[in-house]
Amino acid sequence: MAKKKKHDDTSIVVNKKARHDYHLGDTFEAGIALAGWEVKALREKKIQLVDSHVIIKNGEAYLIGAQINPLPTVNTHNVADPTRTRKLLLHKKELAQIFSGINQKGHTCVCTKMYWKGHLVKCLLALAKGKQEFDKRATIKEREWNIDKQRAMNYGNRS
Repeated sequence: MAKKKKHDDTSIVVNKKARHDYHLGDTFEAGIALAGWEVKALREKKIQLVDSHVIIKNGEAYLIGAQINPLPTVNTHNVADPTRTRKLLLHKKELAQIFSGINQKGHTCVCTKMYWKGHLVKCLLALAKGKQEFDKRATIKEREWNIDKQRAMNYGNRS
């Protein structure tokens, strides 16, 4: 009897907009403090990271702008705030690196991915510098050129 394949889908959500809008630099893995209804919503992938970013206040990192939409059957006794500020769990050295990166002009820290690591939710953070409009066009042009080049190579390999 054939064995069932394990699904290696640990990814909850990927912030594709961050790769389009920013030049991404150093990455950090952070834990995130969530309420019970938020974890249940993450299992159903009810999250948006499009406008989320990280701030550091009083020596602690917080994720702002991430929207976790509550499930209709969960959390009936209190009101859920889908865009509340969530605390990120990082080491002091990582906090210092992020703080020094954010303080540079034109730099920020964005959440690029959320994923499961065992039973814990992790957030992949990246130091980022904003792209100009011509940078975005150059990135698109380069991607299209690589696709055309790959098609030409594949077409030439046919016999």
